[in-house]
Amino acid sequence: MTIFRIKQIDSHSRIDSRGSVHWNYDRAELIADGVVHVLGLVAGLIAVTALITLTGVFANTSKFVSVTVYAAGLLAMLGLSAAYNLWPVSPRKWVLRRFDHSAIYILIAATYTPIISQIKDQMFALALLAGVWSVALVGILLKLFKPGKFDKLSVGLYLAMGWSGLIAYDHVVETLPNLAMWFLAAGGALYTLGVIFHAWRRLRFQNAIWHAFVLVAAACHYVAVMDLVLAA
Repeated sequence: MTIFRIKQIDSHSRIDSRGSVHWNYDRAELIADGVVHVLGLVAGLIAVTALITLTGVFANTSKFVSVTVYAAGLLAMLGLSAAYNLWPVSPRKWVLRRFDHSAIYILIAATYTPIISQIKDQMFALALLAGVWSVALVGILLKLFKPGKFDKLSVGLYLAMGWSGLIAYDHVVETLPNLAMWFLAAGGALYTLGVIFHAWRRLRFQNAIWHAFVLVAAACHYVAVMDLVLAA
């Protein structure tokens, strides 16, 4: 049986070879991270409601579907991250960790969905979208069935997926509004910068800072998708 316990160690949180959860955050750190997650979830619900409503008014059916996929991915990431990080150390927390990390793949692919859907070359767009979702599926399967074994590799895969859109740069530039392009780039930069704090385990409030970066980066990408909707 998987063992779950809290242990005083140098790094704040990790999972060892036996599957033990080490969650060494003090009360202030837990409160700070909780505030970030609650604010993110509440803001996400409000933002998604506004986005879906405006998409229904201004966009066609195809764009509505792609934006709905993005909205679902965003809420999945916010909700599962909150559930995993705020849940007390227990066997269920280990299960939630699998879904939390899987949701990152879903969010990346879901964010790309309305962006790639704008590309005029439909065959190229479909091929790129299929590639992004295929990689996401592989990542999800690894997280669900091989938890804790490829965590460092997963971080690299998250970043590679996130910046993979650069291969379609020329196609995207000719279809996306300038504002959307800038916010997409800003979001990618913030996610990438945030990885530094994700890896900086000895830094106090490291987890809250990392999640704050994620929240602001997600907000940038939300603005980009909203700009696509309003531009329609």
